[in-house]
Amino acid sequence: MSWVTFIAVGFVVWWVVIFAALPFGLRTQDDKDEVTLGTVSSAPHGPHILKVVIRATLITAAIMGAYYYLSTEWGIGIDSIPRIVPELSQQR
Repeated sequence: MSWVTFIAVGFVVWWVVIFAALPFGLRTQDDKDEVTLGTVSSAPHGPHILKVVIRATLITAAIMGAYYYLSTEWGIGIDSIPRIVPELSQQR
């Protein structure tokens, strides 16, 4: 895998992780009993995007580091994943 492909895959993994990690640690205005007039009570209490970005970056670095280690040291890569769907033969 080239470095460009590795960075592209890392970018996609980062986006998946950021959307998966977004709700963790989120406190709503209703949880804090400080609902701002004109907003719904389920709106976030305060911005926490920097924490989510840092958390997603660290998780992505761990995932990509593990993948890099497995692919270089053990030779395990994308091609090593077994086929899930069997090939259909043309038998009649």
